[in-house]
Formats: sequence, C-alpha cells, structure tokens
Amino acid sequence: MTVVYFDSPLTDDERRARLFSGDIFVFSATPGTKALVEFARGMAEEAFAPHFPPDAQHQMGAQEYVDVLARLKPAFINHPRCKELLRQIFEDLGVDVGQTHFDVPRLRTMTSDYLNAGLTYQFHAHRDTWFSAPFCQLNWWLPVYEVAESNVMAFHPAYFGQPVKNSSAGYDYGEWVANGRQMAAAQVDMDTREQPKALEEINPEPEIRVVMPPGGFMIFSGAQLHSTVPNHSGQTRFSIDFRTVHRADVQGRGGARNVDSACTGTNLGDFLRATDLTQLPADLIESYA
Repeated sequence: MTVVYFDSPLTDDERRARLFSGDIFVFSATPGTKALVEFARGMAEEAFAPHFPPDAQHQMGAQEYVDVLARLKPAFINHPRCKELLRQIFEDLGVDVGQTHFDVPRLRTMTSDYLNAGLTYQFHAHRDTWFSAPFCQLNWWLPVYEVAESNVMAFHPAYFGQPVKNSSAGYDYGEWVANGRQMAAAQVDMDTREQPKALEEINPEPEIRVVMPPGGFMIFSGAQLHSTVPNHSGQTRFSIDFRTVHRADVQGRGGARNVDSACTGTNLGDFLRATDLTQLPADLIESYA
C-alpha cells in the first residue's frame, strides 16, 4: 500500500522512513518554494521574451527553442540564488541542514506534442536508482506554472517492491557525466543516448498523479517507479526538481530496498551540504562507486 501524505507534521526522520517504504509526501507552498518559483519564472520569462514560457513552443522553431533552453538551464542550475533558496526550503520543512546534502536544482521543460529529446526529454517509466542513485536518495519536485493531470508525472506504486527487468546493468554514472550529459543540447529531434529503461511491459495501473499549484511540492523515494505523462495539455510544463540525502542514511547504508538496480558508479559526488556546500567525504563517496 502507498500512502500519500498532505502537509504531514511528521518529523524528518519519521518522514524519511515512510518515504523509504514507498509513501509519497505532498506539501503546500512554503516561503522558500514560492521564492524559488518566482526566481525560475523571472529567468524563464526573460529567456523566452516576448513569449510566455508555457506557450513559447507555438511561436518558435525547434532549434531556436532548444537554443534558448541551452542557455537558460545551465544559468538556472549554476545560479547561487538557487542554492540559497534550497536551504530555506529545508528549514521551512524542519530538515536538519547540517546533515542534509542536495544536488543542484534543475529546471525541466516538457513540451506538449512537440519535442522529446535532450533538453526536452520525457522520461519513460524508471527508477532513479537505475541511474546510480543511492537507495537513500529522496526526490523533490515542484511546478513552476500551473499543471494538469495531463502534463505531470505518474507513479506506479505496485512496482515499489516488485522487480522490473531493465537495462541498468549497462549504465555507469561516471561515463554518463563524461559523455552522455554533454550531448543533451545536440539532441533536438531524437534522443540517441543510451539510458536505463524497462525491458518488459509496464502495467500503468494503479497509477498516482499529483496535481498541485505552483510552489506546492512533493517528495518521493528515488526507488519509486515513475514516468513522465505524455503532455497533451497544449502547454509546456515547467518544473523544478532536486535530490537530497541525509548523511546518516548514507553512512548507515539506509534507504529503500534494492529490488532490481544493477548500475555502477554513484552520483553522490554531486551532493553538497546545505550549510556550506561541501561534498560528502571522498572515502564515503568512493565506497558507493
């Protein structure tokens, strides 16, 4: 059974335990998430001017559109303001910032019946743990503009404890960073990069879709099987996601159970402590590689 908690008062330790067992947490907007959404909107609206970002796909050619994203997304990822706002979000939620490490927030764009490659890639059903994520990784997701049931993501909770035949054995995070990630902007019409995927048909039912206002957010386990809903809404979905690990979970090898991931390498080197932006100890990262 998967439980969806809304504005739960549970402590961070209690919440993480439930997330590792397959539950999902949804929260109303906080001062931190509202500020992050406003910051993202400002950058997107400046980048796509004079077009409204969710509608820009209807006024721009494919290459022109991708060229805007190729400038906008790295600028957002690398802006120091984003990191400052993540710390505020954690404090809003009562998370121990001294123990919490995050990877940089990413601005995602899922166009509507338009592009599906590289910087606009719409993910098939997958677990983040197929992509060299530790089993204690938590995913945070929030919409930047209004979303609908036809352009959010879907969870497939029946598979949380059920193995799925997949190609994660051929994925190594170090190789992806060196080669695959760098190719994103060049993938306009078709994405040719090898990424882990299911090698058997996924039964989408039961399916959970969460629709929330901009600034509202949800947290779920990196082991949760989820997919991008084919976007037929007529507007591009803009969203932000980032990931966290708690140092005690990393050190204690805590987290969700591994039911089917066989990838190599680790993304733990990407995580920064919320207080001072330092990495986890090198020997701890290496123990996961």
